Amino acid sequence: MPASQSRSRARDRNNVLNRAEFLSLNQPLKGAQENRSSSRKTTGPSVQAPPPNEGSKERRQSQQLPEEDCMQLNPSFKGIAFNSLLAIDICMSKRLGVCANRAASWGSARSMVKLIGITGHGIPWIGGTIICLVKSSTLAGQEVLMNLLLALLLDIMTVAGMQKLIKRRGPYDMSPGLLDYLTMDIYAFPAGHASRAAMISKFFLNHLVLAVPLRILLVLWAFCVGLSRVMIGRHHITDVVSGFVIGYFQFKLVELVWMSSNTCQMLISIW
Repeated sequence: MPASQSRSRARDRNNVLNRAEFLSLNQPLKGAQENRSSSRKTTGPSVQAPPPNEGSKERRQSQQLPEEDCMQLNPSFKGIAFNSLLAIDICMSKRLGVCANRAASWGSARSMVKLIGITGHGIPWIGGTIICLVKSSTLAGQEVLMNLLLALLLDIMTVAGMQKLIKRRGPYDMSPGLLDYLTMDIYAFPAGHASRAAMISKFFLNHLVLAVPLRILLVLWAFCVGLSRVMIGRHHITDVVSGFVIGYFQFKLVELVWMSSNTCQMLISIW
């Protein structure tokens, strides 16, 4: 150990830079130190670590995201089945919309298909029922017509209320017509024409004496009215099917609260 220390001392003595006239070469310049310190000061704020409050804000924003922006990693079986049926309904409805516009495959038959749908509109049926009620001279005829008028008004109010509540759009983007605005038949679900056609056909089959061919034609008419609404792109298939079901239950409700002949005569006299 003493021999190694003596050797290192000898080296320091023999080193030329350790002499007094060369000591300034071993010291760094003051300007360089000041520049380095100033550069560190200037670059210091740019690389500051983000405050801890920003991380908490981002976490809160991610937790407050709406449900439609969040991915559901484990959907339930009911959700998968519902979304699959909805996709099939939209796809099939678009395929059946062959008269949705003039450029469609059956665009030339659009006017005729729309005319079939108009036969199930509420305004012609309400107007025709009122005219027949005024012209009718029998108590039985007035009783049937008054209850039919009640059923038509019930159908319009029920469909308008459900459409306003659900607000489902049709498979194609098209604006409703003037008659649709008058009967508040603006949205797609349920199909008002289909519910009205089902209710009227069931009403006639139950209260009118018709031959078998006329009964078959009446059922076919109700089916064609619902199909026409899908062909022009106004409703989905499920909208029309739901309309048929609602029309049937409306008929059952009218039968349950059927107005007697005396009640109809009282209402007619007041009117």
